[in-house]
Amino acid sequence: MKLFYSPDYALSDTDFDTTRKASWVARSLAERPIFGIELVAPEPVTEEDLLLIHQPPYVRAVQTGEPRSLAQSQGFEWDAKLWPTTTASTGGAVVAALTALKEGVAGSLSIGLHHACSDRGNGFCTFNGLALAALKALDARAVSVLILDLDAHCGGGTHSLIGNHAAIRHTDISVSRFDGYVPASRNTLDVVTSADHYLPTIRQRLQELETESPFGLCLYNAGMDPYGPEGESGPGRLPDISAERLREREEIVFDWCRRRRIPVAFVLAGGYVERYLSQEALVNLHRMTLEAARRISVPALESEEEM
Repeated sequence: MKLFYSPDYALSDTDFDTTRKASWVARSLAERPIFGIELVAPEPVTEEDLLLIHQPPYVRAVQTGEPRSLAQSQGFEWDAKLWPTTTASTGGAVVAALTALKEGVAGSLSIGLHHACSDRGNGFCTFNGLALAALKALDARAVSVLILDLDAHCGGGTHSLIGNHAAIRHTDISVSRFDGYVPASRNTLDVVTSADHYLPTIRQRLQELETESPFGLCLYNAGMDPYGPEGESGPGRLPDISAERLREREEIVFDWCRRRRIPVAFVLAGGYVERYLSQEALVNLHRMTLEAARRISVPALESEEEM
């Protein structure tokens, strides 16, 4: 399974989980490889690509730093390395989608996508690689695209860009109302307030999607920020959404794509070091996504490992 990553994902001078986490996960794969995963450097997206979803003044602001308020609208201090960082990471999301169309499953260690809007960034998201990847997949003759967003927060930026597109379905299951919106047409948004309802809601929405024509691609925004150990609550998490629940969530999503024969491309999305979540523990949460994806990519690998 191809997993797209370049050290450019972490070039920015901003020292924050969104700009550093991809490098943490990549380092973990060097130290503790997951059998069957191949790290591949993607081509960055171009200015022309970004103008398919973002307005020219915003794209120029991220390139040049001016006006500074617009260049920093996602919440980071601007520096000259922000452009290569975000174009590389967005490029990974796009090429993962195109690779999944050919090979069945692929991923990228991309982070910070679903809050970005046409004219500005938001919520630590600079460019909306989910929306761009969906459009590029349609250009590559995918009949339709499902964006499945399981980040803790709502994907209002994605909805603002593709919410009315006839060939893109946006299914969003969150645990926080940040960046909320009113879904358009066939799209759905659930804000779950009880950990006991989290997995049943995901199962229900996936079951409902089975009544529709098979999708040509699933773009999965695999956030780990819903994680909340017992007794820990706060913005973007629910108490008792444990690592075990999130592991089961990953199995549900990838098994659903396998059974429906839907190509799937995933990105990492949210998840942050907290007083109750170390960097190592956070990386291990994200590795659960990689492991679940790898298992459906080449099922025979399991028996090969045992030989």
